[in-house]
Amino acid sequence: MKNVTDNFIISFLQRFNDYPFDVKLRGKTHHIGKGNPTFIVNLKEDIEGRELLTSTSLALGEAYMKGNLDIEGDLFHALDHFLGQMEKFSTDQNKLKKLIFSSQSRKNQEKEVTSHYDIGNDFYSLWLDDTMSYSCGYFKTETDTLYDAQCNKVERILKKLYLKKDMTLLDIGCGWGYLLIRAAREYGVKGLGITLSREQKKKFEEKIEEEGLTGRVSVELMDYRDLEKCGRTFDRVVSVGMLEHVGREHYELFVKNIEAVLNPGGLLLLHYISALKEHPGDPWMKKYIFPGGMIPSLREMIHILSDHQFYTLDVESLRRHYYKTLRLWDQNFNDHRTEIEEKMGTEFTRMWDLYLSACAATFHNGIIDLHQLLISKGVNNDLPLTRWY
Repeated sequence: MKNVTDNFIISFLQRFNDYPFDVKLRGKTHHIGKGNPTFIVNLKEDIEGRELLTSTSLALGEAYMKGNLDIEGDLFHALDHFLGQMEKFSTDQNKLKKLIFSSQSRKNQEKEVTSHYDIGNDFYSLWLDDTMSYSCGYFKTETDTLYDAQCNKVERILKKLYLKKDMTLLDIGCGWGYLLIRAAREYGVKGLGITLSREQKKKFEEKIEEEGLTGRVSVELMDYRDLEKCGRTFDRVVSVGMLEHVGREHYELFVKNIEAVLNPGGLLLLHYISALKEHPGDPWMKKYIFPGGMIPSLREMIHILSDHQFYTLDVESLRRHYYKTLRLWDQNFNDHRTEIEEKMGTEFTRMWDLYLSACAATFHNGIIDLHQLLISKGVNNDLPLTRWY
């Protein structure tokens, strides 16, 4: 039976032959691809064939997390190789239906979101920059640090929103609040941030008080679905990295709630991970990192926005910026790896390192993208004719 299993694993991995690598299993080395190997997959235990066929990403991801699979060489390089051939992965959606298509009820989505963002502010502060920005940065130059890139990103967003003093700005999925703090400080706007994360809200409230912005900036625990009945309206709305948690069934509901609170002629900026085509998502990522996460395609969002008389003014891809952001996050993560492992455990640490490197590889290969959409509610003829930002 062992030989049969060995043969299946090796024959299965033979499909990923675009670039050369070796596989070590039971003291034997198997070469895959043509040329000298650039990394080695070291299999310490069998991976069942049925697991590989049900979900290649789950089978290989779980094996790596548990230390049953290791990479001799650079982890990112190996993932860049495998994820550049994702069309060769096997996924049985029928067997994984509950995982891939989880409930999009309020209660379940809140649970899914908090499972990722309420791990602890102290954990995130170890590898994010001082702005505590957990989204794609914007690198103006090759020498920009992660902090520079996050400041650049926020500056770019605020310029795109064409803010003026005393305008009202809503941030849906506000994170730890850096964008709203800066908008209030530099443009004199009045801001509201909404989030489902108690950890983020707590940190944001502390920052508001430190900055002396009480009464000008506030944060609430609120589901986007409650915006329509909140009784407030805003001149500008921004959402950075939150749309990915909404779910395909609710994109229109998300847009309807923004429509209800955005003043006529107001601007909306959506910053979100996108895809070329509609896809239900990766099983490993959904099980361990972003439960319920769903990546919208660019075309479906523009279609839904158009149905609600939102005019798309500008579309910008920041895919390569996110690749660079993730590489720097992973570098920071590994610089603090011992501390993280002591705090969170070995399996979690391997899982998170895998997540950051895998995301970098998917952006590098164009499997996913990052788009910023600038949109107006109805026609706005008061904006500059050129890309003022």
